[in-house]
Amino acid sequence: MKAGTTLQGKRILVTGGTKGIGLATVRLLADQGARIFTFGRNQAGLDDVLASTGGSRGTVKGITADVSTKEGMEAVFAAVDAELGGIDILVTCAAIGAQPIHEMADDDWRQVVETNLIGTLASARGAIKRMEAQGGGHLLFVGSISTEIKAEGESVYSATKAGIQAFAETLRKEVASKHIKVSVVQPGSVSTPMQECSDAEKREAIANDEMLHAEEIAEAIEFVLTRSERADVLNLRIEPRLQKTS
Repeated sequence: MKAGTTLQGKRILVTGGTKGIGLATVRLLADQGARIFTFGRNQAGLDDVLASTGGSRGTVKGITADVSTKEGMEAVFAAVDAELGGIDILVTCAAIGAQPIHEMADDDWRQVVETNLIGTLASARGAIKRMEAQGGGHLLFVGSISTEIKAEGESVYSATKAGIQAFAETLRKEVASKHIKVSVVQPGSVSTPMQECSDAEKREAIANDEMLHAEEIAEAIEFVLTRSERADVLNLRIEPRLQKTS
């Protein structure tokens, strides 16, 4: 029986791959021999990820682009076509945090929705069109346990992640016959730049089993992507042992 799927040579687009979970994912999948394309909004962050993956078994290329804009996504997929010649796997990590909606400026909460939700849908649409033409692929969306715990202060963020969850579970039924797999990884508290606490507070939370390293989420993503062709992991929830739920 085939143990799983190798990532060697797989053409993978990772959105938001210049920091946090996205960066950890790019590094891990590149070490597995994948051909990765990624992007972020900051050139310095992109330069860092390209430099830090130079010795990997695989390859990493990228551009600066904004997932929340139509122009940004058009540029990304044009570059994916040119650099990879197609796409086998999509991993969506691009996301920004938020405050309660009544504490945010109008442009700010709209930017969260456009980045987290619309950006994810646009990425999926571009990937599906290419996967359908080539006979299959795998879509993996990084969601959040915020859709389940509904913690105070996370109304806007939770709405975007709940939208991704509903989208993924419905989309799976729509593309399964096209040999396209759909998965969601739902992290709990993770040490990333999105966290508003200090680096010292993050280290303390990790030591107390209240927070995870971004690399641990990347390992969960790798697990999902390397199951056999017949196995479709729809939801994988991973959180620290002492995750705060409110």
